[in-house]
Amino acid sequence: MYRPKFLNPRIDRGYMISVLGIILLAILSACSGPFSSGTPTPSTTSTTTTSSGSPAFPTTALALRTPSFGTSGQVAPTVKVLASADPSLIVQFPLAPASIKTLFPNATGLVTVIQGNPQTNDFDTMIVDVQKMPPNVKFTVFLTELSAKPFGHAEYVGDVITRGDGSGESIFHLITFVAFAADARKSTVTSADQSGDASGIQLEHVGMWFDGVRFARQVLNNPNIPGTPFDGGGGALHAGPQAMTDGQTLSVI
Repeated sequence: MYRPKFLNPRIDRGYMISVLGIILLAILSACSGPFSSGTPTPSTTSTTTTSSGSPAFPTTALALRTPSFGTSGQVAPTVKVLASADPSLIVQFPLAPASIKTLFPNATGLVTVIQGNPQTNDFDTMIVDVQKMPPNVKFTVFLTELSAKPFGHAEYVGDVITRGDGSGESIFHLITFVAFAADARKSTVTSADQSGDASGIQLEHVGMWFDGVRFARQVLNNPNIPGTPFDGGGGALHAGPQAMTDGQTLSVI
């Protein structure tokens, strides 16, 4: 029968010590090679300091101003322009319950749209914040031509999923203030936005829809609610009805 051979414990121990010594020498050699000085060099951070050696910080508050947004008769009265630093523009407007009004009359929504520097960035930031909505439900946000039926042209923005207490918020980055739908089959299509006539069909309103009609039927206790096209998955009429709307005839964005 074959019997495996084992090294003598003393020899085996000496062998291991030799191997560890070789490995240690290799590491030390690598550390002292051309890519390392052997002594770590601490990294430095350039800091602006005052004559006394302490860090210098701004001592005056940033100047704020409230810019104009559109002209009279072109912007909805619910739109509020916030004070901001030049050249940014910040507007806010509320959302009100639509199909959920009977069961969730206290539902509220607030949309904040931030335009940074239009000379360097085409994208805006849109923040949608809702409270006292149907809990644990996914809603889709759309920019639309009209705030109420038949809504006209529409553009999908993103989703808001409510928590167990009916609150939820999402932040989107997209072209908002100058969003429009173009019809290339026509040589000239113009429509009015908050600044006057512009190219294409302007998308000047914001609404929220039930992501799935099945959830809408459960939440609203109505099995006969028809589907709508305000979601891209699960069939052409996969989505439910409009849940929240800006409710305005005039432009909000």
